[in-house]
Amino acid sequence: MQNRAEEFFNSLSGKKVAFIGAGVSHKKLIEMFADYGAVVTLCDKKKLEDFGEYAQVLQQKNIKLSLGENYLDGLEGQQLIMRTPGFEYYTPRLVRQKEKGVEISSEMELFFSVCPCKIYAVTGSDGKTTTTTLISEMLKETGKTVHLGGNIGKALLPIACEVKPEDVAVVELSSFQLISMRQSPDVAVVTNVTPNHLDHHKDMQEYIDAKRNILLYQKENSRAVLGYENRVSRGMEKDVKGECVFFSRLSDLSGMDGSGYIDGDGWLCVGGQKIVHQDSVGLRGKHNLENLLAAFCAVQSDVPVQIMEKVAKEFKGVEHRIEPVRNLNGVQWYNDSIATSPTRTIAGLNSFDQKICIIAGGYDKKIPYEPLAQPIIDHVKLLVVMGQTGPKIEKVVREHPDFEKSGIKILHAENMGQAVQLMYENTSSGDIVSFCPASASFDLYANFEERGRHFKRLVNRL
Repeated sequence: MQNRAEEFFNSLSGKKVAFIGAGVSHKKLIEMFADYGAVVTLCDKKKLEDFGEYAQVLQQKNIKLSLGENYLDGLEGQQLIMRTPGFEYYTPRLVRQKEKGVEISSEMELFFSVCPCKIYAVTGSDGKTTTTTLISEMLKETGKTVHLGGNIGKALLPIACEVKPEDVAVVELSSFQLISMRQSPDVAVVTNVTPNHLDHHKDMQEYIDAKRNILLYQKENSRAVLGYENRVSRGMEKDVKGECVFFSRLSDLSGMDGSGYIDGDGWLCVGGQKIVHQDSVGLRGKHNLENLLAAFCAVQSDVPVQIMEKVAKEFKGVEHRIEPVRNLNGVQWYNDSIATSPTRTIAGLNSFDQKICIIAGGYDKKIPYEPLAQPIIDHVKLLVVMGQTGPKIEKVVREHPDFEKSGIKILHAENMGQAVQLMYENTSSGDIVSFCPASASFDLYANFEERGRHFKRLVNRL
């Protein structure tokens, strides 16, 4: 008997399918869909020669091509359109196809529809990747086969036929993925919701509504884990269909069944049970205590306390998240390239018990920088600004009433190389340097990972 994934792939024979973009997940799927007999069209802004070796694969698989300036012309006459998360869902050409009855989907949506196993999913403005990874690590320690995907890990739809009912899938979901989702996971985590990606979303409400989709289609036997201190995530309780638990490092939630909190003695607890003491946690930063609490709440029915404690003590973090890079001449350098918003940068600043030196600035996502001023005044002694948002960050800091007496030194860099060099020349033994841009990377880099690795290369060359 065929499973749902096999039924789906076998149903592709003769079906007209357009893929918007040939990113990492789409490349594999384009080949698979063609192998299953779909009539595949690739719609991409690139020219054929820009695909390098993959151009040969496209030709070998007889993929139809709609490339260049008018690439969206290839959407006409299709039965299924596969959207990449980076392609805005409410683009007029896509909306028009949907109105015609064309199915609009994505790798993650289709995986949810065919997945035979329990799905844990995490969204939020901050803490998604660390929380997702912690959940994955805890479940792995129980002996489960874990399929990690979504915004991290690998594309899961290509391996859907191999997933067994007794496995678990753990996925990180962005607002771009969630905006069109019409299915929700068995266990949903919303860490928090703060202004982000307002260069892509129509407004803050559209961003919030996208996040809500992780809860709206849950069933009565599902679980929702919500950040208690964030007004928006806490307010999503009204959307919960099944069990609702909260997590907080600031509030005593001991009276709420299954919720996560830190007791008066510093123990991370879930549902009244002590898991691990905060002094024993391997991750740096108070915000990571919240990520741990969220993960504990998510897996409490499936993971023994001893395993939760073990992972909490041994897990040291994910790349680009307050990642130690190098100690040079007594100066400790950190890569926090994941800090693509003010709230992420603030969490990073709060992770240190001394005033530090930071590099900030990057691509402008049209989000407010005023919330960053006070934390920089309180926690920073040297600020190097760069990129499109550098002037905006400098402006809110200089306009703060305590700027003059804070003694903060502000320097300007044209690029990452100059920023690192300025830091090297203006720091001394005992200083801490953190690259925490409070901005996206797209002014100079393809993504925050590429940006963080460039920063690390530069630091290691000093």
